[in-house]
Amino acid sequence: MQSAWASGGDDASSPDMWEIREQLQRILSSEEFLAPERGRRFLEYVVEETLAGRADYLKAYTIAQEVFTRDASFDAQNDPVVRIEAGRIRRGLERYYLVAGHDDRIVITIPKGAYIPCFRYAAAAEMRPDPPETKDVSETEPEIQKPMIAADRRDAPPPPVWLWYAIGAAIALATFVAVVPPLSVLFFSSRGIQNITPVAAGVTVPKVLVEPFEEISKGGGSADVARGLTEEVIGELAKFKEIAVIAKQPPSRPDTRVEEPRFALQGGVRVDGNKLRLTTRLVRRSDGSVIWANNYDRDLRVQDMLEVEADVARRVATAVAQPYGLIFQADVPRLTESPPNDWDAYACTLSYYNYRIELNPQNHAEVQDCLKRTTARLPNYATSWALLSLTYLDEVRFQYRLDVPQSAQPLTLALETAKRAVELDPENARALQALMLANFFNGDVDAALKAGAAAYAINPNDTEVSGEYGFRLAFSGRWETGCELMSSAISRNPGPIGYYEVGMAMCAYIRGDYQAAELWARMADLKYNPMHHLVLLAILGAQGKVEEAGHEQEWLKSNAPALLVNIRREVAKRLQRPSDQELFLTSLKAAGVAITP
Repeated sequence: MQSAWASGGDDASSPDMWEIREQLQRILSSEEFLAPERGRRFLEYVVEETLAGRADYLKAYTIAQEVFTRDASFDAQNDPVVRIEAGRIRRGLERYYLVAGHDDRIVITIPKGAYIPCFRYAAAAEMRPDPPETKDVSETEPEIQKPMIAADRRDAPPPPVWLWYAIGAAIALATFVAVVPPLSVLFFSSRGIQNITPVAAGVTVPKVLVEPFEEISKGGGSADVARGLTEEVIGELAKFKEIAVIAKQPPSRPDTRVEEPRFALQGGVRVDGNKLRLTTRLVRRSDGSVIWANNYDRDLRVQDMLEVEADVARRVATAVAQPYGLIFQADVPRLTESPPNDWDAYACTLSYYNYRIELNPQNHAEVQDCLKRTTARLPNYATSWALLSLTYLDEVRFQYRLDVPQSAQPLTLALETAKRAVELDPENARALQALMLANFFNGDVDAALKAGAAAYAINPNDTEVSGEYGFRLAFSGRWETGCELMSSAISRNPGPIGYYEVGMAMCAYIRGDYQAAELWARMADLKYNPMHHLVLLAILGAQGKVEEAGHEQEWLKSNAPALLVNIRREVAKRLQRPSDQELFLTSLKAAGVAITP
């Protein structure tokens, strides 16, 4: 819930003004709040303006004039100083609460999308060393549906054993061939079905019926808003190629069998003065059970209506359709049953993402074989080619973790299959993501970032796309932009476990914040992944923690001896800037690792 100070309301559960000012001074006086003087002025200004009741005026233009002494000609589109400084302050607050303020009673955040700070009691959030808070705090979600953030995922139990048996069963059944409606984004109108995205015949994916959002305001007047939000949500959902979006239920015809959508997205819009609330839910149509429900609250004095509609629609689409989102979670139990033979390609997709959650080496070959069979049977299905490319690539980037026999020339196969996916569907974000990674590990960084930018432009709501693109940007030397994208992805993505945490560890390491880097690294997947142990080893070396570094080195010698032998090559394969490579290798030397010239 947004604080009373940020929303203009009166909420007894919000901190008092004197408590907020006391916490602000505690942060500003802390050596662990790493921000330049103008950043500190920025934070103090937005907090005081909010407490004074002038949060409505906290726009980039106002802040640029009051904090950065820009003149009246300031243009936020051409001068991003406010946006950049806001990002630094968010990271500074993240670090403060991670390192020094984890026991503080009051939490101050600046959610993305605006410059208005929010204030809350830490007890309500069960403060732990969590990743940066980028989510709009005005949103509420049932606990069972809340995506796991870093601290949650660190303690989360592994997927149940039945899941891996289920994957095997689904893959075994994936050899059957069926003829089903094509994968596409479908819009039904009075004139019939308009096929927006031509794809391979013989493929079926989950269909989501987006019902027109209802106007539920007491005095009416929000019908246009409801229609606008419905259209925006349809547009954002349609960017995900793993689902099909139904905009209107087609009329039944006795001579034609049309597969019914299994899910329905419903919503209601209430506008009360300057406040808007969208209540939305995902329903399983077979029994009417509610899979997920959420409220999205917005202050129309802070954002105009078009901005609100676009922002809320993106958040709904991400929650519902991202690779590890609500539909994925709802369909995973189907792997335990005998799936109908007309969803075998989708079963392979589910199996891939289940494998990817923990990179279980026992499932790599089975998933890869499933995708090979799918691409042989459905050669025009771009998503399967993209996922197949990623399994080949995993043999290269996770070779010390997977410890499986490599395919002949896996990097070549990864690039060829990724190119095939993009040729089939140039607008498929997953295909472009695969091409980005294949190019990156082939050493063609420019082509990789070009593909990543295209994927992100097509679907910024896809956390796998934005997170991986952020990874490649950061490791190419564009640390600030890349770390921002990873920070956003880690707060919205329930999987894969411990993956983006190591990226955030590297972000903190590169900026010299070794204490935060170590905390992030220990949140990462340290159970199996040798590369994550290597990152922690370098961080410990940089801090002079020789004894702890010795334990990490012994683990690597026992579990991935070849990694230490090929250390210079493996570091160069991932970190593109020579200066970053040398910094990392120097830290490894300080940890006691022998680095050959």
